[in-house]
Amino acid sequence: MVYLIGIVGFVGGFVIGQMVLYFFLRDVPAEKLLNDPYIKWKYGLLNWAFAVLGAYSMVVTYQEYYP
Repeated sequence: MVYLIGIVGFVGGFVIGQMVLYFFLRDVPAEKLLNDPYIKWKYGLLNWAFAVLGAYSMVVTYQEYYP
């Protein structure tokens, strides 16, 4: 069951990361997004960090309430 909770948290964190990236990058032109490797690495890793943080927080919360 903890694996299912981890996957749900990962997907939820990824979706939240996408919403944050949409907010941060809404004024950046599409050409710059496609061609600037610094933006890809910086914001791409930020999104994965949100996904991992979401999975970790869901697993910790699950273990706290359902030992």
